[in-house]
Amino acid sequence: MPSPHFQLPLSRRGFLMASAGAGAALGLASVPASAAAGPRPFGPYGSPAARLSPTTLYVDPHGRGDFTTVQAAVNATSGSGWTLVLAPGTYRETVGVDLTRTDMTWLGAGEDPRDVVIVYDNAAGTPKPDGSGTYGTTGSATTTVRADGFTARRITFANDWLRADHPGISGTQAVAIKVMGDRSAFHHCRFLGHQDTLYADTNALTVFARQYFSHCYAEGDVDFVFGRATAVFEHCHFRTLTRTDLASAPYGFVFAPSTAGANPRGYLVTRGRVTSEAPDAYYKLARPWVPSSDRTAGPMLTVRETWLGPGIDAVAPYANMSDAYPWQNQRFAEYRNSGPGAEIAVAENRPQLTAEQAESATRAAYLGDWEPWKEDC
Repeated sequence: MPSPHFQLPLSRRGFLMASAGAGAALGLASVPASAAAGPRPFGPYGSPAARLSPTTLYVDPHGRGDFTTVQAAVNATSGSGWTLVLAPGTYRETVGVDLTRTDMTWLGAGEDPRDVVIVYDNAAGTPKPDGSGTYGTTGSATTTVRADGFTARRITFANDWLRADHPGISGTQAVAIKVMGDRSAFHHCRFLGHQDTLYADTNALTVFARQYFSHCYAEGDVDFVFGRATAVFEHCHFRTLTRTDLASAPYGFVFAPSTAGANPRGYLVTRGRVTSEAPDAYYKLARPWVPSSDRTAGPMLTVRETWLGPGIDAVAPYANMSDAYPWQNQRFAEYRNSGPGAEIAVAENRPQLTAEQAESATRAAYLGDWEPWKEDC
C-alpha cells in the first residue's frame, strides 16, 4: 500500500483537460479566496512593516508586499543570505537567480505548495521575440537557479507549455526549473510539466553540485527528472502523465541522469513513490543521457526502498537513449523496491545492490558534510 505521507494530487494534464484557462489549468486561482480576504498574506513570516530580518523581502501579486513579481525581488538583492517570502498567488513570469546571489531562500507563505505557483510557457522550440532563434532546453526554463545555497519551501514550479497547442514546434522540452548550484534544497515543493520538467544539473562539467529534494512532487512524461547533479530525492512522489499523441508504449521515462563520468554520485531516489495516470507498463523508469557535450558521461541512478506502481514496465524498466551508450554499461541499480512496477521478471533487466553496496547509497554518503534534512519542516 502507498505510504500515508503521500497525497495523490490531480495531475496537471487533468486540470488542463478540465478548463481552458491557464490559471484554472493549473488547478489554482490567482489567489485563494481565504488568502485574498485575510489580513496576513505572508502568513507567519512577517510583513514589510514587521520584517523577519533586514534581508527579507515580500512579494505579492496584489501589491501588499515590496514587489509584485519574484524577479523584481531577486533583482533588488545583492550578495548572500536574502529571503523572499511569496504570498499565495500565481506568478506568471520567468525568474533567474545568478551566481552572485548565494544562500537565498524562497518561502511560500501558503499552507500548501499549490498556493504559490511560478509558471511560464516557453519550450525549447519556442521562437524568441527578438528573432534570434529558439530558446533551447535551458532557455525554456521558467525558473533558473545558478547560485549555491538556494532553498525553496512550499512552492510550485511549473511550465504549462503543451504539445497539442503548438503542433508546429518540434523542440518540445519545456523545463519548469533548472537548478545548477551546490547545496540546493527543496522542501515540500511541486514541479509540473511534461518533457524535461525538473533539470537537476550543475554549472560546469567539473563541478559536482549537490541537491536535495524532500517530500516533493514531480510530474511529466519524457525524461522529466534529468541532468548531471548529485541529487537525493527523499520521500518524493513522481507521477507519469498520459499522452494522447502516442498510440503505443513507451510514453516516456521518469529519470534521465547525465552524471559526469568522474562523479561517484548521481541520482539517489529513496523511500519514494512512482504512480501513473497512463496505462500499465507504458513508462520506463529511466534511460541514460550521454549528451553530445560530454561523451564521457556515466549516468548514475539508484532507486531504493521506493514503491513503483503498475505504470512502470517491470519486465524492461530501462531503455537506451542512444544504442551507442547502452543502459547496461551505465550505473543503474535498485534496492528493496516494492509494488507491481518493481517485480523482478527478468533478472538481468533489474540490477540490484547487495546489502553491503546499499550502505554507501545513502543521503549522507551522497551529500557529505551538508545535512539539509535537518532543516526540513
